[in-house]
Parts: sequence; C-alpha cells; structure tokens
Amino acid sequence: MNSSQLRKVYEQGGPYATVYLEGRAPSADADTQIRLRWSELRERLTSAGAGEPLLESIDAITLVDEPTEVHTDGRTIVANPQGILLDEHWDAALGEGDAAHYGDVPELGAYLRQECRQFDVVLVIAGQDGATVRELSVTPDRERRETDGVHVTSDNDEDINKPRRGAYSHNQIRRRVDEIIKANARSVSDFVDRLVTENAPDVVVLAGEVQGRTAVKSELSVRSEELLHEISEGGDDDEGAEEAIDVAVRTLVTKLAEEREAENSERLSESKAHDRAVEGRAEVEKAVARGAVATLLIDDADAAEGEAGIIADAIQSSAEIGLSHDPMADGIAAILRYDVASALAD
Repeated sequence: MNSSQLRKVYEQGGPYATVYLEGRAPSADADTQIRLRWSELRERLTSAGAGEPLLESIDAITLVDEPTEVHTDGRTIVANPQGILLDEHWDAALGEGDAAHYGDVPELGAYLRQECRQFDVVLVIAGQDGATVRELSVTPDRERRETDGVHVTSDNDEDINKPRRGAYSHNQIRRRVDEIIKANARSVSDFVDRLVTENAPDVVVLAGEVQGRTAVKSELSVRSEELLHEISEGGDDDEGAEEAIDVAVRTLVTKLAEEREAENSERLSESKAHDRAVEGRAEVEKAVARGAVATLLIDDADAAEGEAGIIADAIQSSAEIGLSHDPMADGIAAILRYDVASALAD
C-alpha cells in the first residue's frame, strides 16, 4: 500500500497512544460493553504514562451517545497529547481482540496488515434498465463496508418491457429496446468511469443479468476495463442474489490479496538476485534509516521485533508497505532504491 497518508501522523510527534477496539456482534447493551472495554484499555494507557488530555480525546470517540457503530465496526485510534491523529474502522469480525499501546511511535503493524489486504471495489449490478452501483471496501476475512447503492439509468423513462400496439413491428420493437439498453449502459459506464477517475478503486466488479453486463462492458473506458472483473451472480433470477454477490466478491478479493502477496515475494526474490534487497532486522533497520527502502515487506501474520519503529522510519522516508507470506529473516525485508552496497555503506 501507499502509506503517504500516514506520514502526517508521524510528523506530529509522540508520545503516541494506539488503541485497537475489536468489532463485536450487535448488542442491546453496546453502550455498557464499549464503556467497560475502553475503561480497561484506558487504565493500561494510564499505567504506561499517558496523560489525561490524550485520554480524554479518545473518550470523545469511544464514549459517544450512539456507540453501536464503534462497537460493531471496531476502531483503530492513534492520539498524541495534541489530540486524535487517526480514527479508522478496524476489525469487523470477531477474533482480533482489544489492544492499547503507548510509546514513542504508534503501533500500526496490525492496522497496516488490514489495509494491505483491503480492496476498494466499485460493484456494478447490471440489468437492462441500467445498474445499481456501490462502492465497497472489502478484505478477505472481514465484513464489507459499503456506501448506499445508486441506481443509474439513462434519461429515457420508456419501459422496455411495455407491450406496444399499432405500427411497430417486432423488429422495430426489438431495435428500440436495444437502443434503450445501450443508452442505459452508456449512462452506467459514464458513472463508473467517473468513480474510477475520482476515487481510484482497486477493482471494478461487474455482476448481474447477462445482456446488461455485456452492454455495460462494451461502453467502459480502457482504464475501467483494466480494473474489470466479471461475475455471473446477481441476475434477476438469482435466489439469494445479495449473498451470492457477497460470496463472489469476497472470493475474488481473497484471490487478489494472495496474488498481491505473491507478487511482493517475487519482487523480493528478483531484487535479491540483483543485489537490491535485504532481509532481517539489522540490515532493514540500517537501510530504512538511510532512506534507501522503496518497499518495506512485513510478515502477513506475525509482527517482527522492533517493527513499529522500522515502519515509522519507512513511512517517513516515503517507502511503501507490503505483505509477504513467504518466510523472511526476522519476519521482515526491504526492496531497495539502489544496490545493497550503497544502501548499507558506512
């Protein structure tokens, strides 16, 4: 992932409190639960030396009048004595647990592992009367987050299924229907192209009825088509269409996340062959400190020793962050901007 948006967090200076609130199942007593959970984390941070103004800034996020969203979606929060620096959705599935850290750098390894697996998706559910378009954020192991769907169609409000009598022949009716479907598809593709240009999603997923999908696909720009993945779910005759689409999208994102990690491993192997990569904490720390790292690779499951500080230096030197499933010395590696000898020279 490109971590430029996190540089401003590090630029503010510490000490930092980092809080992870796990997403929990919806509950009638969400208010009580979130207060108890935050109270325990608050005590940990107090014991670690966090001051009251910093803790009160986190109070304002966790102890809200309507805590359901915080309780169910979870949160990653980073704060320093000046206030909140990061407030993001975190764990929308059970199992990660709550955590609190206080130190000179924020503990963002867990957050970055989620972000590296997250894909921003434009989902297009096409039909002959246009399409429903949604923007999603999806990870392989967490529930998707999405905006409200927008139904996009052309300005023509003629019913393509309406029987016609009189002068129209069957061929004329068919041509008119085809014209309306094409006009609808053109409106949908224009809308999708704007989303791609403005929001730069990772993936465009085209679902729904076959003729509608075909019509929309034929109208998409080259840029949108490069991001396109087509699935057959979501047609008018599908039972449980929403669930089928959700499974198909998550399956696709899981595959893409695995491919992304495989590509990182391949890049690391190739870079090592050309003497432009290092593994292990000592060499990675040295390369990061000298601004020589183009991409920092962290283990996709386990945190390396001293990882938080290495990540901080990497992000501040404009390095990208990626995951690797393959074993790396000390669970960390770096692809360099130039050769090892130059990167590590005294």
